[in-house]
Parts: sequence; C-alpha cells; structure tokens
Amino acid sequence: MGNIDVQAFLEELYAQGQANDAHVQERGQKMLNLEPETAQFLHILLRSTRRKHILEIGTSNGYSTTWLAWAASEHGGHVVSIDRDPHKHELADANLRQAGLRELVDLKCGDATEIIANLSGPLDCVFFDADRYSAPAQVGLLLPKLAPDVFLLADNVISHPDEITGYLKTLDELPQFEKLVIPIGKGLSVAYRSA
Repeated sequence: MGNIDVQAFLEELYAQGQANDAHVQERGQKMLNLEPETAQFLHILLRSTRRKHILEIGTSNGYSTTWLAWAASEHGGHVVSIDRDPHKHELADANLRQAGLRELVDLKCGDATEIIANLSGPLDCVFFDADRYSAPAQVGLLLPKLAPDVFLLADNVISHPDEITGYLKTLDELPQFEKLVIPIGKGLSVAYRSA
C-alpha cells in the first residue's frame, strides 16, 4: 500500500471502530481506538526518531498497531503488539494484512505481564494502551530490556487519571527520564531517556 492508501485505510478502520463502540455495551467488545491525532503524533514521533524495536501493549483491532508499523516500516523496524483478546487478535491480524504491514508485526495473544517477562530487548519504544493498573509492574519487568535511547508512552492520562496514577508515579521514580504529558486526544504521557 502507498502512503495515501494506508492513510485512507486507517480512516476507514477508525470509523469502523467508532461505529462498533457506539453499538456495543460491554467494554471488552469495544475497540477503544486511539484518537486519530494521537495516533498521527505517535507516527511522526517514531518515524522521525527512527524507532526500530517497538512494543505495544493493547492491540485491539490493530488501529494503533498499523500506525506504529507504518512508522517502523520507514527504517526497517518491527513491532511486537500484545492483546489478551483472541477475537481482537484475529481482527488485528486481518487489518494489518490488509494494510500490507503484517510482516512487520509480531502479534502476541495473552496476559501482557507474562508475555513481557519473556520478551527480549532492547526495545527503543514502549506504548502502553491497555490495563493501566498493570503498567507499573510491566515497567519494572521492561527496564533491563530497554535501549539507552528509549521512549515510554502511555495514553489516557487525562481521561483516566485515577487509573494511570501508579504508572506516572513509577515514571517519577526513574530519574534518568525526561517526562511530560501532552494534552492531545485523551492525554499522552511521554517519557524519554537519552543514550
């Protein structure tokens, strides 16, 4: 797919996710896709800083995963994306294939904390967009697997402040990281450690 085609596909995929979420009541069946402006910001950030080893926690239907893989494709990068829902795993697989980016993504289905414990590094970007309560423990497991020059990113900082407090406190205990919250979409936490 060309850039215009990927962009059009992502717009359609986001619209499908919004339509789904408007009609289903159970949270587990919602796609809860990243807002387009946040997704595009991540794409620009990761592409411009040449991220090659990206971990995403919270695949859903692959909307944000497609943005991340598209950015990684610019520099021969790769994405590992984790989701515990087998149905969403299948949706993400199909959507990444349609976007022509499936070969750049290692989709893992299961408990993110357990999967992270067995991942190897180094990772130069981690994007947290799933269960915010598990994120502090996941950061602890990831620390020895992070590249010196790494981004730690998390969505929903403004929309779910109570749920993400533990994650933000964990970041505060990492003095070598520069940190800020960008008021884009539902609030994006950006933490960066330079080499």
